[in-house]
Amino acid sequence: MGEYRKIVGNAGRALMMCCVLLGGVAAPSIAAHQPPRTTAAQDGFVPVDTLPPEDRLPAAPLLVAAYSVAWVAIMIYVWSLWRRLSRVEREMATLGQRAGEPDRRGARH
Repeated sequence: MGEYRKIVGNAGRALMMCCVLLGGVAAPSIAAHQPPRTTAAQDGFVPVDTLPPEDRLPAAPLLVAAYSVAWVAIMIYVWSLWRRLSRVEREMATLGQRAGEPDRRGARH
């Protein structure tokens, strides 16, 4: 058991050293690929009215259209469920009447 711990301990140390070395090598290259810092004027609030037309997004019409499509789909689905449930209820009522009626021979089903 002592030999196993020694091997696992050495492997763990080796893995830790690899992580430290890779982190030391990778950190500067990751930092070099960060986007440049912006000025306070670029990060601040800009009213939509002052934006040029090419920077404005037509989000409101698209949002209304997406919600409309979703609600229409939900309504069609609910209507479909209602129809199918009504059909099943009619069939169950029919079966209940048939089960309650005597057979032609006078025996019940």
